Amino acid sequence: MKKTNEEIDQIIHEALSKEEAEFYDQLGEQSLLEMSLGVFQGKNKFIYILTTIMAFAWFVGFVICVVRFIEAETTRELITYAAAGFWCILSVTAIKLWHWMQMNTNRVLREMKRLELQIATMAEK
Repeated sequence: MKKTNEEIDQIIHEALSKEEAEFYDQLGEQSLLEMSLGVFQGKNKFIYILTTIMAFAWFVGFVICVVRFIEAETTRELITYAAAGFWCILSVTAIKLWHWMQMNTNRVLREMKRLELQIATMAEK
């Protein structure tokens, strides 16, 4: 008895009342853009906004380091700008990884809410 996710969702949707089905539809799959923007909602949205601004600033720093690296004339300058550029791009990567982990956390919480709804519906019947 193999069922696809769409078939399972349809079976669940048919078993729910109209009000529960509307709520269940709101908990459906999100696009990548919706998940990305969803990080900026909730209690910690200020932190996410701040880290996005910091990631942008680190990226600008990286671009500046690349330009200065290209224009550098001494070995000391080359090493300094290479290290600074590496640090900047590493910082941007860390911030982006953190945001992706938050997106994953939000997705898991969304699935847990769907399961809670299903369990509550089954408990009523």
